[in-house]
Amino acid sequence: MHIPDGFLDNDVALATGVIAAAAVGYGVRRAGRTLDERTVPLLGVTAAFVFAAQMLNFPVAGGTSGHFLGAALAAVLLGPWTATVVLSVVVTAQAFMFADGGITALGANILNMGVIGALAVGGLMLAARRILPRRRSVLLGVTAVGAWSAVMLGALATALQLAASGTVPLGTVVPAMLGVHALIGIGEAAITVTAVAAVLAARPDLIAGAPPAAPAVRHTAIVQEA
Repeated sequence: MHIPDGFLDNDVALATGVIAAAAVGYGVRRAGRTLDERTVPLLGVTAAFVFAAQMLNFPVAGGTSGHFLGAALAAVLLGPWTATVVLSVVVTAQAFMFADGGITALGANILNMGVIGALAVGGLMLAARRILPRRRSVLLGVTAVGAWSAVMLGALATALQLAASGTVPLGTVVPAMLGVHALIGIGEAAITVTAVAAVLAARPDLIAGAPPAAPAVRHTAIVQEA
């Protein structure tokens, strides 16, 4: 989903860059108010995991490959706005260190792979907490839907940007991108649910909206009088 240099015209690159910068800037402000000694290590671990996982590609039909995005996982663990910051750091590091995605398309790549997915999953999680019961199965189900949706929304945004730039016709790029990424999204959902389930088992307090812990059973001694 990384867009290389030369695939976007100047207007699209500028517009997506401004949107991404505004979202990340707001995310930095929100993160500065919410991060504490509990969440800072989690932020670093999440960024490292997403960075490493994005380097591993898995095959898709037709010789195409996809990779883990991580926007949904970061949003579930850190909240949507902090997740935008994490994904922006990951995508920027990939562009400068590994030439994975163009520098001129950096704003578009941050928007497509980080901002859109993180905010979409954050909104979905908020709605789920309001209308659905707080159960483990519900949280994992919403996580799966959010992870798949984040991939599809990012793919659609990428397709629309390429079409608006005149790189590929809209009628060609949209079905091609969505068809491939519908399969990639299944892998994203599986990885994300597995990771969230592991965190739920070990440290449910790290996940906002996690099911409440079962109350401790109080044992009362029964004394029988003679």
